[in-house]
Amino acid sequence: MKQYLNTAENAALAAGKLLRENFQRQQRVQTFAAHDIKLEIDIKAQQLISKLLLEEFPAHALYGEEGIAGDQSSDHQWVVDPLDGTVNYFYGIPHFCVSIALRLREEIIVGVIYDPIRDEMWTGQKGEVSKLNRSPIHVSDRAELAEAVISIGLAKTGETINTNFRLIQQMIHSVRKCRVLGSAALDLAYVACGRFDAYIETGISLWDITAGCLLVESAGGTVDLRPRENMEDKYSIVASNGLIDLEL
Repeated sequence: MKQYLNTAENAALAAGKLLRENFQRQQRVQTFAAHDIKLEIDIKAQQLISKLLLEEFPAHALYGEEGIAGDQSSDHQWVVDPLDGTVNYFYGIPHFCVSIALRLREEIIVGVIYDPIRDEMWTGQKGEVSKLNRSPIHVSDRAELAEAVISIGLAKTGETINTNFRLIQQMIHSVRKCRVLGSAALDLAYVACGRFDAYIETGISLWDITAGCLLVESAGGTVDLRPRENMEDKYSIVASNGLIDLEL
């Protein structure tokens, strides 16, 4: 498993370098949507990650935000978000990351999240404690909801935005602070290392959260991940330190 983790780290570093070098430069936009943007740099970053991962493990599959690659019948599947926080990136907001995970028959066994601006690398392996820049991390020990800082993701559809807006209205009266920062993967990494006490989202894709789920659980937290029946390939997620009662 160490070889898997090392390769994922190297791929995340390479993609992060590409993103950092092109940050705050004029970006070529592939598509605009109501609440999202697709950039050419997203595609270039995933192509780089795919090349590095599949050169090392040619029999593996890759499932990413920018498409699939490799042998899709493989038991080993890399789940990749080459740039989580694309809108932040496009607007020059230095809060985005690379997320890479490896699943073995649906079980997440490796997870890496890299913030190239702060040079912070979260890493996790199944059965081992999560780390931030090689140092072990743990979720927060705050147990009182009134002391909690939580992040709520505002997803890309009108339905999920409205649902999460009501959730914010509910939570803002109960917790110390709510945050909406624009990167689900970093939100989960922040839960894993105790910066946030919880992250909640009602319509998110696997590539945004797979690595972060492993990081949170391997840092002592809990993750409740459920498929959305009315939204194809979307999930609701509640990740927390396992101590606070979110009263959901």
